[in-house]
Amino acid sequence: QVQLVESGGGLVQPGGSLRLSCAASGSILPLYVMGWYRQAPGKQRELVATISTGDSTNYADSVKGRFTISRDNAKNTVDLQMNSLKPEDTAVYYCNAKPPLFGMNTYWGQGTQVTFSS
Repeated sequence: QVQLVESGGGLVQPGGSLRLSCAASGSILPLYVMGWYRQAPGKQRELVATISTGDSTNYADSVKGRFTISRDNAKNTVDLQMNSLKPEDTAVYYCNAKPPLFGMNTYWGQGTQVTFSS
């Protein structure tokens, strides 16, 4: 069973930076499209960024130019560097792994919280 574990969330000032990391069990990373999603209170979970097996990236318009997704297949990790954070970035951030073939399960991490300090 694939397991994804996120880390790096926490308290940040507006305009600050955080780096989220997702560690995957096994050696699935080279085979899966990896992504970061987020869910704010009372809202639907939304796409933040994805990175393909060939390292092609895709970003939501709201984070383009501020966030950077990257992957390290040797370490089975995918990171999300978040810069110039805004109050609307407050959410639980989830790591996602999409399978290489149709009919296979998509996997999710437990989530990591990003909030703003006073």
